[in-house]
Amino acid sequence: MCHVVVIGAGITGVTTAYELSQLGYQVTVVDRHLFPAMETSFANGGQLSACNAEVWNQKSTVLKGMKWMSQKSAPLLLNPAFSVHKYAWLMEFLGNIKHYEANTHETVRLALLARQRLFEIADKESIDFNLEKRGILHFYHNKQDYDVAIRVNDLLNKGGLERSGVSNEEIKQIEPTLTGEYYAGFYCEGDATGDIHKYTTGLAEVTKKLGVKYRFGMDVTDIQHLSSGVEVKLQPSSENVELLPNEVEMLAADAVVVCAGVGSYQLAELVQERVNVYPVKGYSITVMLNDEESQQNAPWVSLLDESAKIVTSRLGKDRFRVAGTAEFNGYNRDIRADRIQPLVDWTNRNFKVSTEHAVPWAGLRPMMPNMMPVVRRGKLERVFFNTGHGHLGWTLSAATAAMISQEVATAYPV
Repeated sequence: MCHVVVIGAGITGVTTAYELSQLGYQVTVVDRHLFPAMETSFANGGQLSACNAEVWNQKSTVLKGMKWMSQKSAPLLLNPAFSVHKYAWLMEFLGNIKHYEANTHETVRLALLARQRLFEIADKESIDFNLEKRGILHFYHNKQDYDVAIRVNDLLNKGGLERSGVSNEEIKQIEPTLTGEYYAGFYCEGDATGDIHKYTTGLAEVTKKLGVKYRFGMDVTDIQHLSSGVEVKLQPSSENVELLPNEVEMLAADAVVVCAGVGSYQLAELVQERVNVYPVKGYSITVMLNDEESQQNAPWVSLLDESAKIVTSRLGKDRFRVAGTAEFNGYNRDIRADRIQPLVDWTNRNFKVSTEHAVPWAGLRPMMPNMMPVVRRGKLERVFFNTGHGHLGWTLSAATAAMISQEVATAYPV
């Protein structure tokens, strides 16, 4: 049986392992953490959002970013400290402005395919992850922002997305807990929300029953490309206290798929490739709805506030996820209080819920300069990539996992 090593046990890696196992492959997943979904797949905004498929490569985004540089609470924050990786990435980002429309169309196409496939997997495997198919409501506070959004919506509609404009009155009918006055909005009924961590860990348990093996607490330190296969060199990560740090293990396989999020940049270098993933930090709070009033006043429909660049999702009766911000600050994983507080303040302003018990989190989105995932065969024959999904990792994962699995199957049939 053909053996494939998947590097990374986040949403992309676990979904890839699932799809490969469905095709009959022997699969081993390697991750430096002790459990699946412990980084970017732990506490994101919770949206399965084809409606958020617009890529960020626009002059307006750049101008806003420059304006926000001096504001610590701004939705987008760029640490100006010099880094070759960061500034090379930003130059490539600017170079992809000309591909804005084509890449947005392609992202919509992938998102719609992924949404359907994820629903199929969840239903087939009976995964409980607080799925809510109530759509996503995007609202705007002024005419200027809404007029820009109309053009974006036309682009998304051309890509196949069903998303319609709604008035202030219709916004409040769709989500009665919203009490503010809004200019207008858009509603995408087909989108959904859920708990990405519960979904990923649930799917990981499914794959174990299908024969997928997991090597947790192990760092990949080298990938040797051989004529008859690959050898992946593993060493215990800093979290692995059961093995000595210098205990080396060689894992033989027929092929390897890199699904390592922000770590894909360094792993690609091991196989003489350049995959220009850059970490863009996002923050979230999970508000524990411990009292009846908070449970009644927290929204069930997923929201996206254009002015604050904040998204929400309801995770069952007693949890409310609020997420946002984009921070260009390298591989720093610190949870900054000055980035969390705007999420708490926004929640307090918009809903009558208690934020006494709000759990903060930060994660690094693996973003490519063109905002498109890397789903391809590597320069070396037995190496494949499924990474760089940016802010749409969960939204796109079910499609790209199926795509890369078919690539593997074409090259190395079971």
